[in-house]
Amino acid sequence: MLDLRKLRYFLTVAEELHFGRAAIRLHLAQPPLTRQISALETELGFKLFDRTSRTVTLTAQGRSFLPYARGVLEQVELAQVIASKLAAGTAGQLALGYVSSIALSDLFSQTIQAFAQRFPDVQLTLVECASGSLGAHVADGRLDIGLSRLLPQGEEVQVLSLGDERLVAAVSSESPMASLPSVSLAQLSAYPVILFPADFGSGLNQSIEQLYRHHGQPLRLGPTGRQITSIIALVAAGQGVALVPECTQSLMNKGVTYRPLVEGDACAPLLVLTRSETKSVLVDAFLTVIAQSLHTR
Repeated sequence: MLDLRKLRYFLTVAEELHFGRAAIRLHLAQPPLTRQISALETELGFKLFDRTSRTVTLTAQGRSFLPYARGVLEQVELAQVIASKLAAGTAGQLALGYVSSIALSDLFSQTIQAFAQRFPDVQLTLVECASGSLGAHVADGRLDIGLSRLLPQGEEVQVLSLGDERLVAAVSSESPMASLPSVSLAQLSAYPVILFPADFGSGLNQSIEQLYRHHGQPLRLGPTGRQITSIIALVAAGQGVALVPECTQSLMNKGVTYRPLVEGDACAPLLVLTRSETKSVLVDAFLTVIAQSLHTR
């Protein structure tokens, strides 16, 4: 294996085409530099320089070898830079899972954008999935972080609450409720509620079901949608009503009107899930960014 130090000596002499000046740049006496170049030529099996008492020039083999030597050293320097960034937590890979309703929030977009700008050398992989599977994916290491609305089972996952998000009613624009300043669960109970599928493990479903139970209102089940956009489309089609986070109002679907709920406890949690035992520097960095984004909202 070639000695990287000797390659650096070779490049310096090649740049200066003068052993004396190269030795000064390298903080060496000239004789040791000459010996190192001779040793490198022995290893390579060909001469790198033609020398006279007045001039130093690269041989044909030396000119051909020069770009390869330069490339090796550039890769070594790049590896050193990347290693330093990995150690500092400013490079690497981070897998983030999220549920579709959270992706509509300003907090989500602001955090992703701020993190990408602050850590451009981090490969951020974004995976949309249901709340029910987020906890398991974080626990088994498939995801580093999960943004969820559902408390996970087991102690393998640590939960950080970012607070609650208000729920609003999404109703058909042709419904009498569309003209009201606000609506109540009692009024909504006359309509089927469009939820995520029962086997989806939806945290939003859980919040809605608990809200109806707490206020003693019957929950009529309507059709289901696997995406928040599908749920809103079904509301527009007159298939029922939906209770959705406030951020969903950014989906300005024709035929859908959003109305605030009378009930003050109508909300859904926003949770950050991480592994309890193996939190990384990058995970801590992301948590810092999302906390700052939350603070500036």
